[in-house]
Amino acid sequence: MTTTKVVRYRTTPELADENERLVRDVFAELAESKPEGLQYATFRLDDGVSFVHVAILEGDDYPLASSPAFAAFQADIGSRCVEGPAPADATAVGNFRLLR
Repeated sequence: MTTTKVVRYRTTPELADENERLVRDVFAELAESKPEGLQYATFRLDDGVSFVHVAILEGDDYPLASSPAFAAFQADIGSRCVEGPAPADATAVGNFRLLR
């Protein structure tokens, strides 16, 4: 079973760079651990404070649940945000070379 998760939130201006650093730490860890069944991307929008995470999970495992870097990212997400995070399941309506 494939599940797509989309999470959007807006950080405070003074914590946006810290949020990006924490996100980059997650991707550095993923590059080393290479978990199966996960496609994951994070985007920082052009307002500089909004972020969108898209995760596609294949199967029942959630590889981010065992990630120390992801735990550190999530630990104080509420204090960095002025809006959200707002998670939602999503269904692809169209796809051109972005998704497998």
